Amino acid sequence: VEGHVQVAGYNLRNLKYKEIPKLRRKLGIVFQDFQLLTDRSINENLLFVMKATGWKNKQGMEQRLQDVLSKVGLATKGFKMPHQLSGGEQQRVAIARALINNPEIILADEPTGNLDPETSEGIMDLLFEISRSGRAVLMATHNYGLIKKYPSRTLKCENGRVQSLSENVFN
Repeated sequence: VEGHVQVAGYNLRNLKYKEIPKLRRKLGIVFQDFQLLTDRSINENLLFVMKATGWKNKQGMEQRLQDVLSKVGLATKGFKMPHQLSGGEQQRVAIARALINNPEIILADEPTGNLDPETSEGIMDLLFEISRSGRAVLMATHNYGLIKKYPSRTLKCENGRVQSLSENVFN
């Protein structure tokens, strides 16, 4: 695939090494396998990201942590360890982590790939709500059923080509 790519105001072709951390702060990333720190509580997972990205104000950190946990429906789960949560709850923590720095774009790599259909639908509801609040969500999936249920702009990447698909292509 060739062309010009701009992400969150950064031209990727001309991106300087020193600009990479600034770009990363504008992105929230959700992994298929959650990538949570298993030796830390949910609160500690989120605080780790905040400290690593330069947060200093403890009161502001605590408020933001509570805000994102509430947004993903886990306001009372911050003290738990990742292994004490279901797969769907762990994915919600991963989404909270992606939201913690108020990014412009959420990149979600197969966020429902390890989840059962009912839990997948809950995660999609959450991502759809996030996108409707004005934040861009770019998601990779092989689940055409989810694409049909949550209509939005759909791109298909195949054989080195990116193709825009109409919303009714899966009907």
